[in-house]
Formats: sequence, C-alpha cells, structure tokens
Amino acid sequence: MMRVIGVALVLAIGAAPFAFAADDDDNDDKVPAAEVTKIEESLSTLGCSGYESIKKEEQGVYEIDDAKCKMGTVDIKLDKDYTVILISRY
Repeated sequence: MMRVIGVALVLAIGAAPFAFAADDDDNDDKVPAAEVTKIEESLSTLGCSGYESIKKEEQGVYEIDDAKCKMGTVDIKLDKDYTVILISRY
C-alpha cells in the first residue's frame, strides 16, 4: 500500500512542471499593447475594423484571426514590421 502511495506521489510531483508549462505557453503568444496599436493601424489601412484575436507566432509573425474587413471576414498574417504577408478568406 505504501509503495502505491509513493509511486503516485512521485508521478504527481514529476507531472507538476508539465502542467505549469502548459499555462506558460498561453502567455507566450500574448501581444503587448504597443504592438497591438501598430497592428490595428495596419489593419485599418486594409479597411478592417475588428478581429477575434491576435497571436504572436515564431520569428515575429503576427496572426490576426477573424478580422472584420470590407472584403469580408479574413485571417491575416503580418511580419515583424507589420506588413501583410498573408490574407486568407474563407
């Protein structure tokens, strides 16, 4: 019985860092307010006035999901200089 409790305790302690690492991943793609302002300026030049979410991907690429634009609802990717590299309409 003690051996089972000991194994369970070791597994629980060993899994804890992975549980907290998953929470940290959510913070990695958060975009600072100053960057959001620049992104929104770029979106407004495209005729877009809203969006569902903004994520920062690897190498400084920003992904804007469900941007509400004159051309319809689109997903947009901007490079680190806030220049459009992809517009995907669905």
